[in-house]
Amino acid sequence: MVARAAETRENVTTAAVVLATTPASRLSCADGTLLDRISDQLVTLPVRDVHIVPPSSGLGADLRGVAKIARISTGPVVVLPADLVAHTEALASLLEHPARDTGALVSLDAAGGPLRPPVRVESGKVVASGSSFHVVPEANATFRGVLQVGEADLATLADIADELAELADTGRIGPVSAVEAADLLLVGLVRSGVPVRAAAIGPLHCDRVTGQSSADLAFTRLADVDEAKVRLDTAVKTDDGFFSTYFVSTWSKWIVRLAAKLKLSPNSVTGISIGLAVLSAVWFSAGTREAQVAGAVLLYLSFVLDCVDGQLARYTRGFTPLGAWVDAMADRLKEFVVYVGLAFGYAAGLGNPDHIWQLAVAAMVLQVVRHSIDFSFSGAIADAARVGSSWARPPRSLMEASDHPVTRRGVLGLSQRFERETVLRWIKKIIVLPIGERMALIAITAGVFNARATFVALLGWGGVAALYSLVGRIARSLS
Repeated sequence: MVARAAETRENVTTAAVVLATTPASRLSCADGTLLDRISDQLVTLPVRDVHIVPPSSGLGADLRGVAKIARISTGPVVVLPADLVAHTEALASLLEHPARDTGALVSLDAAGGPLRPPVRVESGKVVASGSSFHVVPEANATFRGVLQVGEADLATLADIADELAELADTGRIGPVSAVEAADLLLVGLVRSGVPVRAAAIGPLHCDRVTGQSSADLAFTRLADVDEAKVRLDTAVKTDDGFFSTYFVSTWSKWIVRLAAKLKLSPNSVTGISIGLAVLSAVWFSAGTREAQVAGAVLLYLSFVLDCVDGQLARYTRGFTPLGAWVDAMADRLKEFVVYVGLAFGYAAGLGNPDHIWQLAVAAMVLQVVRHSIDFSFSGAIADAARVGSSWARPPRSLMEASDHPVTRRGVLGLSQRFERETVLRWIKKIIVLPIGERMALIAITAGVFNARATFVALLGWGGVAALYSLVGRIARSLS
């Protein structure tokens, strides 16, 4: 095994294991060989060390090499073959994700092949994975050979690699070959209950090749895609709320490009967004119809920039824990400041508060309760993952050739059916009253009616959303 140091970046501990075990890794390209190219790509990504696994005596030896690196690494480990022809942007979608968690590069294309093993993806997770031995019923995607394992799962990876090496050496998992090392590791992780994030490549390409002609064809496909455009497009969330998707994200990417040219940081954009929200509250506090309309427009622009800061972070990959915390806190601050401005404006405009402050406080309390429901559930899921996913999900044997799908029933099954129907999925997203819908509701009701209508609408819709979320969280917990 050859260790090659890559460019060191601050606070980066990811190590890469490049499996140069096939003849295709030595195919020629403009950068030398495919092995040279993939190594150079990794240098541009947040990777500390590149460990190259040369041709060995077989699959078992390759897997034991992966196990050895997993046991000595102090950060995430990415495993990938050297016969890979991929856009750097595709690799970055997995390696530069701020969570540095366990994930696999997949294409949401069910057309599998010898070097494209089938997987099944549900709710952004790989829930079943295949190989030449392991069959995946109801496959809806394909694995593209790049697997990253988070630090918390490295011990599991090492144990799985050793177990697979033993099974391969004794011929107990069929005629698998060295080209399937990463495929088998993904199978083992999924069957051990490790949550594996599905990093979709979208319009980008990531393909393994077997000969010079297939390599040349793969490079032609790379040239047909504008990576810069794809990077900008994918900075916009594809699973956002209805209002954010159709009334913000359709044009906000142009602001992202401008912000990037001006070298604005995501935190700077967040600061501007807060400023606009404060100005919106000031206009609302005046209480006149013109001021209400002006406040509504400023609130909309503030929300646009609230979306832009996250999009800019994804586009520039300027992820920081501080930025994530500031963004979340800023959302609460802006919303509650606007509540105060609306209440002041209503009282000033009528000369009679008409219980407006009680309504404003009730709306604030309801939002705090709703956020508690969401954040406490997310925290519980994270705690369960840290304790051990095997407690919640019994491991499945690597000797089972078929991976049977799980049928969901009841409320959870209904929720998942909603996800498969476009109209129902949008209804589900709207019901929970995400921040985009809340900002739109506030802006429209305040601009057209008054603050009392705004708070009544927030309490009515927010109450339904809270009940819906609570029932859903209970159903998911019991499942």
